[in-house]
Amino acid sequence: MATNDDLAAVLEAVDSIVPTLRENGRAAEDRGWLLDESIELLEKAGVFRMAVPRRFGGLDLPLADQARVITEIGRGCPAAAWVTMVWVTSTWTATLYPDRAQEEVFASGSVKISSAFAPTGVAVPTEGGYLLNGTWKFNTGCKGADWDFTAAMVRNPDGTEGEIMALVPMSNLKIVDDWDVSAGAATGSATAVAEDVFVPAHHAVSFEEVMVSATGDRSNTGATGRNYGLLSFVMAECAAVFIGIARGAYELFLERLPGRGITYTDWTDQKLHPLTQIQVATAANKIDAAEALSARWLTLLQERADAGEQPTDAEKAIVRGQTGFAAQLAKEAVEILHNASGGSVIRRDVHLQRFHRDIQGFSLHALANSDVNLELQGRVLVGLEPGTVFL
Repeated sequence: MATNDDLAAVLEAVDSIVPTLRENGRAAEDRGWLLDESIELLEKAGVFRMAVPRRFGGLDLPLADQARVITEIGRGCPAAAWVTMVWVTSTWTATLYPDRAQEEVFASGSVKISSAFAPTGVAVPTEGGYLLNGTWKFNTGCKGADWDFTAAMVRNPDGTEGEIMALVPMSNLKIVDDWDVSAGAATGSATAVAEDVFVPAHHAVSFEEVMVSATGDRSNTGATGRNYGLLSFVMAECAAVFIGIARGAYELFLERLPGRGITYTDWTDQKLHPLTQIQVATAANKIDAAEALSARWLTLLQERADAGEQPTDAEKAIVRGQTGFAAQLAKEAVEILHNASGGSVIRRDVHLQRFHRDIQGFSLHALANSDVNLELQGRVLVGLEPGTVFL
């Protein structure tokens, strides 16, 4: 298991590169992908070893520690935090695959894995595995990934269908450079394409089984403290991205504040205006509230994993609602700070505008939609079923 020293070392390293991640943001956005320097710094900090099992040379950090690191990255660069979240949650997902697959994926002790959960591929059973064809859009981080999770519908000879998550080397997929967006541009979430790609049987697991950590042929089952519910795990780290972006925006706002006046008024120092003071306090409280709320789901998910149990469907629905609400609080905090920054904030050399655009874009992700997530939570709170199997 991980030690406190492991976490401290990663946090210290990430904190030291926050300024560089921040400065690289505009060039990464122009490029449509993170700069190589940023990825290399994150690699050197040990970020891509966080979810790798210790038996393969990884750090095997628990969920709460991973979330702390992702929050710190978000202070520096929203896109880097989002990509890291995808790569790290996907790396953890690979620990649910058979031992044989894990040995191949984790051979180097550090790995970057992208994922596409929408089943927009077709897998046809063949000798020893499947023949995979498909197209997966919004494939975050695929430009720099080693592997890719691709969801696909299985068409069996008897006419029945099922869904699998196929783990494919990125070198076996084609990337369509079609990522041209106004937010999250540096995430490189391009389209990946598979054309008659062979997937060995041990690189494919049932979607239903992977969702509840019920996959077989692996030695790390049971009460290992790392068998979390998949979607709750993803949601927890997604919320960490939002909290990190908000913390970064707060820092950037305060950095720009000294000496700024309020144009066309007699106020020569914005920080002396009561409205500014109220805005800063409101933003700070929203960020702190989001982070405080995160302790609820992080504690729940760890307790379940330590006991070798999955969260109940009701608990998973509540996690979705709470993480969605925290993301909304973070977004609102950034909006307040952005709106209080004056017209000059729209300059592209002002980092805060990028934090604002990115968090707006990320909040449109289906899993981050606050209304959808709060509905699921509200349903179980009033005694109804969640109304979805995607928990």
